[in-house]
Amino acid sequence: QFRNYKVVYRRYAGLFFCVCVDANDNELAYLEAIHLFVEVLDTFFGNVCELDLVFNFYKVYAILDEIFLAGEIEETSKHVVLARLDQRKSLVARDPDSADCAAGAQAD
Repeated sequence: QFRNYKVVYRRYAGLFFCVCVDANDNELAYLEAIHLFVEVLDTFFGNVCELDLVFNFYKVYAILDEIFLAGEIEETSKHVVLARLDQRKSLVARDPDSADCAAGAQAD
């Protein structure tokens, strides 16, 4: 507990993933959301590590935006999130000069 919030975290190897949620929110749902986030990262980057998060933070934010919306869980399907990320890649591939924020998930 932290003030009027709960800090929910999960450790994967040497990485900690934390979320701060309202005291009334279900912490188990957020533990599952963290797990989904890590699974998507793992699939997207292929065995994600700290360096992937540091050097590709814009891609990490794009993935985070697909799972959470305004601090609430938006999507719970790994396949849907990965399909949306693939759509982003194809859009960026068609217009590589795009300055749109959707370019965050472009392929290297």
